[in-house]
Amino acid sequence: MANTDLLDQLLKLLAELTEESEGYLDREDDPQLWYNRGYANGMAAALTELGHGEAVGRTVEADPYDAARDQTHLPWGKAYEHGREMGEREAREVL
Repeated sequence: MANTDLLDQLLKLLAELTEESEGYLDREDDPQLWYNRGYANGMAAALTELGHGEAVGRTVEADPYDAARDQTHLPWGKAYEHGREMGEREAREVL
């Protein structure tokens, strides 16, 4: 599979996860939303660092990391951090 095909698939996943996890900050009862948002943000960070920041910017609006960072000691914040780590690592592995 060509690198552009992989990038397109990653950007599609990024958009889906971001859309599905809208409002996660108000849903402390749903750690899966937090994980998904963290995963999306980790993907966005990795893709940006790999030189695809413009494509990421066209796909999703920047999500301020500090919005979730102060929650890391709570279950949903831990889910977010784990998702962020996995999203960043797996995006790098795929590309």
